[in-house]
Amino acid sequence: MTVASVKPTVEAPERIRLSYDEYRRRASETRTTEWVDEEMITYMPPFLRHKIISRFLFRLIDEYVHMNKLGAVLYAPFEVKLWPDGPSREPDLLFVSNDKLDLLVEKRFDGGPDLVIEIVSAGSVREDKVRKFDEYEQAGVAEYWIIDPRQRLETAEFFQLDESRIYQPVEVGEDGVYQSRTLPGFWLNVDWLWMEPLPNHQLKLAEIVKDNTAVPEQLRRLYAGLYDYLSQS
Repeated sequence: MTVASVKPTVEAPERIRLSYDEYRRRASETRTTEWVDEEMITYMPPFLRHKIISRFLFRLIDEYVHMNKLGAVLYAPFEVKLWPDGPSREPDLLFVSNDKLDLLVEKRFDGGPDLVIEIVSAGSVREDKVRKFDEYEQAGVAEYWIIDPRQRLETAEFFQLDESRIYQPVEVGEDGVYQSRTLPGFWLNVDWLWMEPLPNHQLKLAEIVKDNTAVPEQLRRLYAGLYDYLSQS
């Protein structure tokens, strides 16, 4: 069975009027649960393709961040309280740089992370592309990726804050590559996200690192050898 053969049904998230304190008491540790405008939003568990892409991106970015000692990468469900009296979101993936690690506590992150990645589900389109877009911009999230893996709708959109703290779209190059500003030296070939099955993340990490001048030379040599080995496997 391929991922494409799985046909999900659209199920809207559950919404309940609750105070923030009630939300904190009732929020699930296994389901994505957010709080916006005195309303707790509980999403249906993601479908297979969503989970596979999320896992691929987490592994790829987490190992790159760890290698370069850039900060921390987390995945949902984990609360992000965007500002003190504002919404709580649980991004699919988030990156927190070393400069902001003091805002990362046991149960949540306070403020806007450096990078947020949302993977669109049928029931989250408006939240991801409209409401969260505005909230992440307001919270100062420097870079926002919106990955839409829905069959026949596959798109990847990338936004970076400009000097006025307004999101500007960043075009993917003719080679299909997006260059991150928040993760120095990191790039992503968008075509990888639509492959079935998804590629080996270690192979793609090695491809990113082997000629990357942002990475120490010894590591580049190591990953060049890994790339040659995995390419032949």
